[in-house]
Amino acid sequence: MYQFFITDDKVQGERIVITGADVNHIGNVLRMKPGEQVRVSSRDSGKTYFCHITEITKEEVFLAIDSTDEIGTEFSHRVYLFQGLPKSDKMEFIIQKAVELGVYEIIPVAMKYCVVKLDEKKAAAKQKRWQAIAESAAKQSKRTVIPLVHAPVGWKEALQMAGSHGVTLVPYENERGMEATRETIGGIADGVDIAVIIGPEGGFSPEEINAVDEQETMHRISLGRRILRTETAGLATLAMLIYQLDE
Repeated sequence: MYQFFITDDKVQGERIVITGADVNHIGNVLRMKPGEQVRVSSRDSGKTYFCHITEITKEEVFLAIDSTDEIGTEFSHRVYLFQGLPKSDKMEFIIQKAVELGVYEIIPVAMKYCVVKLDEKKAAAKQKRWQAIAESAAKQSKRTVIPLVHAPVGWKEALQMAGSHGVTLVPYENERGMEATRETIGGIADGVDIAVIIGPEGGFSPEEINAVDEQETMHRISLGRRILRTETAGLATLAMLIYQLDE
């Protein structure tokens, strides 16, 4: 069943109206016909509607609502992934898989040991591409929201943003190993926002990890006895959170 996203103003009683680029996609690319079923999620409320197509015009697609899912498919915690900028196209892979695993927002971070350096023009082009990947992954995984991918930020701004959330997890060396990880994740209260900070290929600088240690709500955790790549560490953390905290 194909998935589409709307805003609440497109819900009109017992029907939904789809406009914009999705009209061409439904009618000319997918070649859908009246009677076919679709899944529609609201970007505003997070509600999911199961519908069937009643009419397709050049500018609008009309749907009849068959049923509504008030719960949706979202993770019970909002998780904000602060990802140190990686090389090559690794960021695209990270975004795709993190969206599938339920991340709420992704914030690329320029850290001291990042190999990639983006100027403002390149960063804007990258962000547009990254957001399109997030939307595609949200549709594929039947998310009820499309995670926002921010423009890259510096370390100080990232630290401030992460600190505004309830708890921050920083995969890094921890002398208590997985015991500390289980203890920290197990202590996260219901509904608390979670920030996850992942270093780039070169890792955190001493100054960066010292700044983490100075924050009361930031906790170093271990991801096991093996060294994970930057494109693996965030996904492993998300999987642990789902296992421990998802309903």
